[in-house]
This record gives sequence, structure tokens and C-alpha cells, in this order.
Amino acid sequence: MTPQPPSATPIARSAPPRVLTVAGSDSGGGAGIQADLKTMLALGTHGMSVLTAVTAQNSRGVQGTWELPVAAVRAQYRSVADDIGVQAVKTGMLASAELVETVAGLLAATDAPVVVDPVGVSKHGDALLAPTALDAVRLELLPTATVATPNLDEVTQLTGVKVISEDGMRRAADAVLRMGPRWVLIKGGHLAGDAVDLLTDGAEEHWLRTPRIDSRHTHGTGCTLASAIAARLAHGDRVPRAVAAAKEYVTGAIGAGYPLGAGIGPVDHGWALRNTAGDTA
Repeated sequence: MTPQPPSATPIARSAPPRVLTVAGSDSGGGAGIQADLKTMLALGTHGMSVLTAVTAQNSRGVQGTWELPVAAVRAQYRSVADDIGVQAVKTGMLASAELVETVAGLLAATDAPVVVDPVGVSKHGDALLAPTALDAVRLELLPTATVATPNLDEVTQLTGVKVISEDGMRRAADAVLRMGPRWVLIKGGHLAGDAVDLLTDGAEEHWLRTPRIDSRHTHGTGCTLASAIAARLAHGDRVPRAVAAAKEYVTGAIGAGYPLGAGIGPVDHGWALRNTAGDTA
């Protein structure tokens, strides 16, 4: 079916929920700000961005990174928050202690749910956070989080806890919760077997399990999941429902991932939209 042009007659519309990503740019378009904004669009929200760093990045890895000045990051955030407003915020690559501290201060003064993806390394193993920034993440950033979404490598980096099986995921969650987030989602994708994640606030506990998808094209999964959670929170979901919906979305995106370049291709952020378009064609 050919899409029809919009009506010439103006129609009064309300804005969709507004979600802000504070993260770095991925020039290859698979992760970072680019993945965040694609996810936010796919899930029916208006995505906005605060750029913290620029990377030269492709399917084979990260060839260079350049941080933005603190003043530029603060100005972007205030420009959006003070005029448009936000209904959820997601953080990704923050690069340095100074940027982590700046963003944490901005988040603490923002009345909206916050999803913190404590990005430490890229899919290819390239460092995206200075070792000197870890204390700022632990002491200042994580306490602002409604949901923190570390993978197992990031759990070890932040807490020293090494998880080698599902049995260790509770211990990892407890260690991260002691740093102050309201909820933590321990992503167990690096374990063998099913793709299993643990969501808990220390009282409630939710295990999210899906069959593992045999695909190497998984670039951007962490950014995509965190952005999907933020989008669902902006729609008004409670945390468990938001995380379950985000897990379903990212699982579909991984299943539809495609080759791009000579290395690891991206997940397909528009998989659900394409499926819907195919159903109505």
C-alpha cells in the first residue's frame, strides 16, 4: 500500500512522549545516539539528544573518540529540558569523570525516570569510559538511576563481582543496588544458554528469558535495550512492564539484524515497523 500524503487541513495533535538520550555518536549508525533515536522513533516517542562524544566507528571497531566540552554537554541538556521538557532520560557513553559528574548533576535535578546504561567498552572491546571515571559512575551517576542496565563485563568493572552462571546474577544485582539505583537489570547475554536477564529492586525479582538467537549481527543491543526501556517508561509503564516490553523489542531487533561492512552488523531497529508495513501492503 502506497503511503498517502498528509492532509492539507491542519489537525490538532498532541506531542508523543519525549525521551532524551545523553550519549556518544556512532558514525556507523548501529549503536550510540543513532541507535537510541531509531529505537525511540520505533516505539512511538519523540527522541532528543545530548551528544557527549564523537566516535569514528564502523562494523570492525572504534578508530577514535573525541569528548565534547562539559559546557557543550550542559548547554545541550538545559536547552532541551528547559524548553521542551523530558518524560524519560537514557544515558550511554559518558567517557570521562568530568562528564559523568556533570550529567549526574543534571539528572539529579530532573523530574523524570532515568535509565543508566553504564557503558564501559564497545561491542568490539574498545574502551569508552576512562578508568578514572568509575568512582563517579558508582557514587554519582548510579544513584540517579530508576533502572541501571549493566552487562556482566560492566558489573565486574563496577563491583568486582564476576558472574559465570545464573546463580551469580543475584549477587551481582545486590552489589549494583548498593550503589543506589532503584532497579537493576543484570544482562546475562554473555552467559551460555538462553539469553537471560535479571530485573530486581531488592524486593521484587523478575527473570526474563528468551531463546538465544544465532546471529553475529548484534551491534547496538545494549543501547537499544536501554533506550527501549526509557521509551516505555515515558509511555507510563511501570519498570517491570517497561523492561519486559523492551526485552521483546530488542529480541526482535537481534533476530532481524543484518550484515553491514566487514565486521559485526547492527540489530534492526525498524523490524517491527517493517513487519507492520508488510502486513498492510
